[in-house]
Amino acid sequence: MISREREGVEEGEREGRGREGKSILVLCIDRDDDIGSKAGVGTPVLGRDECINAGVRLAMEDPEDADSNAIFAAVKVYEELVSKGYRSEIALLSGSYKRGVEADERIVSQLHSVLKRFSADAVVMVSDGADDESVLPVIQGIVPVISVQRVVIKHSRSVEYSYALLGRYLRSLIYDPKYSKFFLGIPGALLVAGGLSIVLNLADYALPVLSIILGAIFLVRAFDVDRTLLSITKSTTPSSFVRIFSIIAGIIIIIASIETGYVNVQNMLGGHDALSIVLNKDIITAFLINMLPLLWIGIGVIFGGKLLSDLFRSNIRVLSDALRLVVLGLFYIPVQQLILMIKGEANPFSLVSSLLLGFAITLIAATLVYEYYKKRASSIKANTIKKSVGEVRTGKGKTHADEGKDDGSDDDDNGKGSK
Repeated sequence: MISREREGVEEGEREGRGREGKSILVLCIDRDDDIGSKAGVGTPVLGRDECINAGVRLAMEDPEDADSNAIFAAVKVYEELVSKGYRSEIALLSGSYKRGVEADERIVSQLHSVLKRFSADAVVMVSDGADDESVLPVIQGIVPVISVQRVVIKHSRSVEYSYALLGRYLRSLIYDPKYSKFFLGIPGALLVAGGLSIVLNLADYALPVLSIILGAIFLVRAFDVDRTLLSITKSTTPSSFVRIFSIIAGIIIIIASIETGYVNVQNMLGGHDALSIVLNKDIITAFLINMLPLLWIGIGVIFGGKLLSDLFRSNIRVLSDALRLVVLGLFYIPVQQLILMIKGEANPFSLVSSLLLGFAITLIAATLVYEYYKKRASSIKANTIKKSVGEVRTGKGKTHADEGKDDGSDDDDNGKGSK
């Protein structure tokens, strides 16, 4: 009985010593940088009190933001680890409102900065959703992640709170520029165009005009033209000028393709109203088949400009840009065959065969690009591990050297004392 108690005590002591020797970093990730854009807090933030202050500032600026709750949850996890005997620290990292690669690069840079100040054996990650957790593989490539804690905010299920929540979302759609430009801007543009067509006695052309406006807005958003132009105009590098020129040239060519299609069907529009034009198979197919070449060239110019821009910057995305151009070219023939099939001048076999051929080529090209990215990621991970090991060894060497100096100074003091 006494031996079992001794074994239990010894096991508890070994577990306590293991906890004391293990360093755990508690990370709170804010990938869209609400902490910086709303609260004005610079990151990385290291330390319990500093993180609490950052969470309080964010909660005061935006009490409805879930990131402040994630920060306080991370503080709680940190305190639990400390109470259990772990050597622990807490840090707050943020990315960028643009998300994507820019946000992940910023988080990785901040994580390296934190690890220089606190050498961690493992990481406990705290987040408030899947968006913040998307950076998890990147963090795992630098330091092991032993736990992921997701903070889920509790909401009341009562009808009153449901209406309040609905009203909050409606206010966001109206007053938040991030959402209002789509939920209010697009319907507003369509209503203005429709009203002007009625005032100018052009009601017959209202539907085509509205379709063109809506299609243009969809194209701008699909290819991220608005954000791209905004970011490029702030830069003065040669790659940015190439990107601006390619986008403007591509848009001009796309507009020219619409004009080309219209000119070729202008003689067919006599005596038709807007609805009969849209439902007329001959008019629509003639319009599409004549605008298709210039339309594809315009889109290709935009894609090609991005490829050249990334090539000038030695960006690894150049392979994805090239693959995008290849896919665009492979889709030309199937789209042309589809238009001809609607017109009755082609058979489904030619459409299916062109699609299968394009799919095979795309699959081969995508596989090659994927293998290249995979090898590059492996090499980057290996270099990061070697760099981390080198830094650890350098730190240990400096520590031994400092201990040697301290021993030498003690010997000198003892010698002086004996004299």
